[in-house]
Amino acid sequence: MIRQKAFLFLFFFFSGFCSLLYQVVWLRLAFASFGVITPVLSVVISVFMTGLAIGSWAGGRWVSSLTQKTGFSAMRFYALAELLTGIGAIVVPRLFAFSEQVLLSNGESDSVSYLVSSGVLIAVTLLPWCFFMGTTFPLGIAYLREIAPPSAGSFAFLYVANVMGAMSGTLITALVLIELAGLRGALQLGGFINVAIGVAAYCLSFNDRARETQTEPNEFGFGRRLTSSSLTLPVLFLTGFVSLAMEVAWIRAFTPVLGTQVYSFAFILFVYLLSTWLGSMVYQRGKLRLTTAELLAAIAISALFPVVFNDPRLHRPDLAIGTAAVHVDLRAFGVLVSLFPFCAILGYLTPQLIDEASGGDPRRVGEAYALNIVGCILGPLFASYVLLPWLGAKFSILVLTLPLIVVFLPERRLLGEAWRWAAPLVSVGLLAIGGVLCLSYEVPTKFAHQEVRRDHTATTVSVGSGSQKQLLVNGLGLAYLTPVTKFMAHLPLAFHEGEPKSALVICFGMGTTFRSLLSWQVKTTAVELLPSVKDAFGFYFDDAEAVLGDPNGTIVVDDGRRFLKRTQQRFDVVTIDPPPPAEAAGSSLLYSEEFYALVKNRLKPAGVVQQWFAVGESATLQAVARSLSNSFSHVRAYRSVEGWGYHFLASMSPLNMPSAEAFVLRMREAARHDLLEWSPGVDLCREVDKVLASEVALEQLYSADGQIRITDDRPFNEYYLLRRLLGRSSATEIFQH
Repeated sequence: MIRQKAFLFLFFFFSGFCSLLYQVVWLRLAFASFGVITPVLSVVISVFMTGLAIGSWAGGRWVSSLTQKTGFSAMRFYALAELLTGIGAIVVPRLFAFSEQVLLSNGESDSVSYLVSSGVLIAVTLLPWCFFMGTTFPLGIAYLREIAPPSAGSFAFLYVANVMGAMSGTLITALVLIELAGLRGALQLGGFINVAIGVAAYCLSFNDRARETQTEPNEFGFGRRLTSSSLTLPVLFLTGFVSLAMEVAWIRAFTPVLGTQVYSFAFILFVYLLSTWLGSMVYQRGKLRLTTAELLAAIAISALFPVVFNDPRLHRPDLAIGTAAVHVDLRAFGVLVSLFPFCAILGYLTPQLIDEASGGDPRRVGEAYALNIVGCILGPLFASYVLLPWLGAKFSILVLTLPLIVVFLPERRLLGEAWRWAAPLVSVGLLAIGGVLCLSYEVPTKFAHQEVRRDHTATTVSVGSGSQKQLLVNGLGLAYLTPVTKFMAHLPLAFHEGEPKSALVICFGMGTTFRSLLSWQVKTTAVELLPSVKDAFGFYFDDAEAVLGDPNGTIVVDDGRRFLKRTQQRFDVVTIDPPPPAEAAGSSLLYSEEFYALVKNRLKPAGVVQQWFAVGESATLQAVARSLSNSFSHVRAYRSVEGWGYHFLASMSPLNMPSAEAFVLRMREAARHDLLEWSPGVDLCREVDKVLASEVALEQLYSADGQIRITDDRPFNEYYLLRRLLGRSSATEIFQH
């Protein structure tokens, strides 16, 4: 029996590895097909968790009937579930591509119908495979009952293995697999592992199914029976709800410290899973016995650590260690450490509650685990659409702690005399401190004497006065008033042969490029992902009302790729200003060859594309240049008027560089005034010549290695850790302002 348990432990380890691999990759593929928008993120995660919940519930209800009617071991059905999951790994990308074509056949849908249609197609694509994943826990529990007497510790045994695998899958997928093998290569590996598990499990199913007559030693955490409390099931739902809602709030609250790179999000998930695994291990080994009341007290206190111990006023902003290749911000390390206690206690509490509720019965395991997952589904939705819009990130964390305190208070009578009073006092005290810190926090000192405007969640913050205004999103500076963004409009329009009639700007930002395009009196469409960014336009420009009233201008709140896929318009000029830095998560979808193919489909003959590249390592610059060269027949590159960053101009027709005088003659009077708006007294021809004279030969910008490029499958700019560690490129080779 020990050998069979060891095999089952390995199965659940590798199954957990694959499940997180799939979640990471499927989400990325959904962004590429349906747009990098919050509803797509919410739908993918909700469908993933819903499939697990339904599968867990259904597997628990059906497993006894299936094994009795067929005479097969539960392990044989487990093998089938793993095989089908492996098939899903290969099928999902093709189903996403098919779904994308179905949506495109509908033409230019309105946003609501598109969102509903895409949500349905995502659900239909992902739900079956997530369902099969969800059945594995009750099927595994049923197999354990075949080879040993029922045990209350059986769920913990499998849970520890699964969380270990999920933790490994998160880290290895983000740090190694995608960079080396690409998204589809990672999926193929996951599919192979699931199929291998299925084959091995099928072979194991032929072993003797006779039950043991005695309980084995507690080596795997078996042999314990716990009494169930009336609070067990409500707390299971509540902890699932709060923990995943907290995770959404953590990402929003600590983005200014952690950054927007994929590694930042991966490390949050890794810490969540690592601490959950350690807590589960402590419970499963049975050497430290904690009651539900003690755990609820501890979790109510530890939930407040991220807010209380990560107030910006408590940390020096310049603390960092590491090398040029791997730079570690100690503030980010502090954030991750503050999450650890909450997640570790949760890792202990969840399997204990499920064991209490189920006693090792597969049906009750499936139902209890499904209830926990339902909480995990509803929590992020509530945080994303209710708490964060109304309260912001840190206040949301405080509010999410309240139900934990409320649930704990009736149970405190079960604590020792000292903790009976100390625990609620500590939790309420930390809650009060967190509230005071959030209420008293002001904008950073560098903005202390400047005008500040923010949306109601402080997602979008506008600061500054006069010509010193800036746009910050989630605490990160995205843009400031600079003639560089004006040239993003004037360069491609002046290079266009003939009189341009229409223009598209992807990423509205502060609106400078949109405003400059309109000075040419061309039909101009701007696409912006965040409504609050569009709404901030009036803060930056006194004539914003007149600009917004210009009949030639239209602002669309949408994902740039999604807009290109569903619009039927064609443009003379397309200008693209991706949000910095170049390594930001999801940014490759605005640099990839597949994206440029979409752009080409929306260009008129002789249309011109302006791609801005602000800052990034030299290898990323090479990849951007190579992808543009692979996509367009003619590409030219110019340094900006301020000497940093590059304007890439691309077209399927020759790009004939005009002289500075000819450039200026092509401009309307309003456009000339616009270009010199922040440079009074400067000679316009000389200003234009600064840029035209700074052309860089494309061959100097990309590597001889043709594989250094950006595609949807190989997001080269986002996944860079291995090449930096191995010395293939250096993070010090940065072009900065």
